[in-house]
Amino acid sequence: MVDTEHRLRRSDGHRVRLAARHGELARPTAGLAQGFVQANLVILPERDAMAFLRFCQANPRPCPLLAVSEPGERHIDGVGIDLDIARDLPRYRLFRDGEAVSEPLDVADLWRDDLVSFVLGCSFTFEHALIADGIPLRHVTLGRNVAMYHTDIPLQAAGPFEGDMVVSMRPLRPADAIRAIQICTRYPQVHGAPIHLAFPEAIGIRDLAAPDYGDPVPIESDEIPVFWACGVTPQRALERARLPFAITHSPGHMLVTDMHDTQLALL
Repeated sequence: MVDTEHRLRRSDGHRVRLAARHGELARPTAGLAQGFVQANLVILPERDAMAFLRFCQANPRPCPLLAVSEPGERHIDGVGIDLDIARDLPRYRLFRDGEAVSEPLDVADLWRDDLVSFVLGCSFTFEHALIADGIPLRHVTLGRNVAMYHTDIPLQAAGPFEGDMVVSMRPLRPADAIRAIQICTRYPQVHGAPIHLAFPEAIGIRDLAAPDYGDPVPIESDEIPVFWACGVTPQRALERARLPFAITHSPGHMLVTDMHDTQLALL
C-alpha cells in the first residue's frame, strides 16, 4: 500500500480513480495526483436536486459548484475520462433519513436512474499550490486526513437545506498564513481564501484537538490555526434535511478529476 501511495502522489486523476475502483486505494486523497483538481461529491434523487442547486448557489464558499450530472448518469463530461461516479472514489458515505449509516467502497449496487451527482470544489486542490510555494502542510506530511470542525457560522437556507458551515483547519506560521491568503484568493472555485484566522472559539469551535471529521493535527507554538470553508458542509445540511436517501464522499476521500489546478486559477 505504501508503494501504491507513493506512485499515486505523482500520478494523474485517472490512475487514482482506477486505483480506487480496483480496491487498491481506500485512504484519504490528500497529496495524491498533485496538480489535478480534487472534488467533493453529493448524489441526490432528482426530486431534491433543484433545491440543493439553489443551496450551492446561495453558499458558494463552502459549496463551490464545478459540475452537475444528468439524472442516472455515472459520468460527467469534462470531469474525467472513463469516469464511474459510483466506483471511482476511495470511500463513500451513505445517508438514510439524514443519518450516515455506512461508508462503502463503492455504491454501484445502490445506483438508481433518478440520481443526480454534484461535483463541488475541494481544498485539496489549493493545497497543491500552497505546497508548490513552499508552505508546509502538516496533515500531508504526517499522512493524515485534514482536521474539520462544525462552526456556528450560519448558511443561507434553500428548500430543506440549511445549517452551519463546516471548516477545515491547517496550522501555519503567521507569515505563511498571509501568503496562503494571497494564493488561495486565486482559487474561488475551491473555497478561496481562508474565512478565519486563530481564535477558534470565535466561530464556535471548542477543542481543536477533537475535530468533528478527519484527524487531529498538532499546532506548534509559533503557529496559528487557519480555517477554510469546507466541502463537508453539505453533509451537515443533508443531516438536517433528513432526506430518505443521499450519497456523498467520505470526508477526505475525494473524487480526483482530470482537470488541472491551473484551470481553476484566476490569473
